[in-house]
Amino acid sequence: MKTLITKRIAIAAAMLASVVLTGCQTAQKSMYQWDAYQPQVYQHFKGESPDQQIAALEKDLQSMDAKGTVPPPGYHAHLGMLYALAGKDGQVAPQFEAEKKLFPESSAYMDFLLKKSKKVEK
Repeated sequence: MKTLITKRIAIAAAMLASVVLTGCQTAQKSMYQWDAYQPQVYQHFKGESPDQQIAALEKDLQSMDAKGTVPPPGYHAHLGMLYALAGKDGQVAPQFEAEKKLFPESSAYMDFLLKKSKKVEK
């Protein structure tokens, strides 16, 4: 009889501990700050003006800088391509360089785009 009561107490204690530990779990913080990036990519494919998209992405980039968060992969590359479409050639290369700095795995593609943008400028 005594062992049955001890087993029930042990089971109840284990269940209580699991409930308490589950309640302490915190939500995992996102690695990147997405803001309006995904909707802007969608708007790009729908044909929205590059200037409108640039304004939205620049606003979000300032917000991310203020919060100390990192933009997602492709953010600076997309912004650079929008600058190229808008004819703002002087702002293209800094965006591609920023993408390379944040995401070194994109270096080959960013170098390709940088070469291509320099040929277009000439």
